Amino acid sequence: MTAFAVTGGIATASFAADSGTFAKFSTTEGDFTVKLFDKQAPKTVANFVGLAEGTKEWKDPRSGKMVKKPFYNGLKFHRIIDGFMIQGGDPLGNGTGGPGYEFEDEFDPKLRHSKAGILSMANAGRNTNGSQFFITLAPTPHLNDKHSVFGEVVSGMDVIKKLGSTPVGANDKPIKDEIIKSVTIERK
Repeated sequence: MTAFAVTGGIATASFAADSGTFAKFSTTEGDFTVKLFDKQAPKTVANFVGLAEGTKEWKDPRSGKMVKKPFYNGLKFHRIIDGFMIQGGDPLGNGTGGPGYEFEDEFDPKLRHSKAGILSMANAGRNTNGSQFFITLAPTPHLNDKHSVFGEVVSGMDVIKKLGSTPVGANDKPIKDEIIKSVTIERK
């Protein structure tokens, strides 16, 4: 079920949180759940789910070998900007790593960076998506049609805010490691 709301003249979509595909994140600060928009961003969600479940092959940047194992478990939130976003999904933990491939952007006019809790792909420019993602801490409309939105936090926003207030040093790197212990996919 999709409901639409108009905020400041901009239509945004709100999706029912009771059915669909969900990603449950367990982190050093607690747990949160994201509803994935598999109908509106099917390629992006399929990539994320495949990496999370370990069914999609990826290139280990340390060994150079192709592997099929859960990708996100044990990775850090390597970049945090309070009031803006938290970023993770880099196997090197420094913002330069990925799964050894890139895929194209996927934009839906109903999926916007309209509030805190939006899950979106981090990239280095057009069609350079891989494994890195971010979750917004505030509305970030300047990212619309530049970063593919593919989910929204439906529970545990307090955990997102706590992660977002982590003290950081140079390059927005957290002083204390904030770890993604696991990402579990659930289909309802």
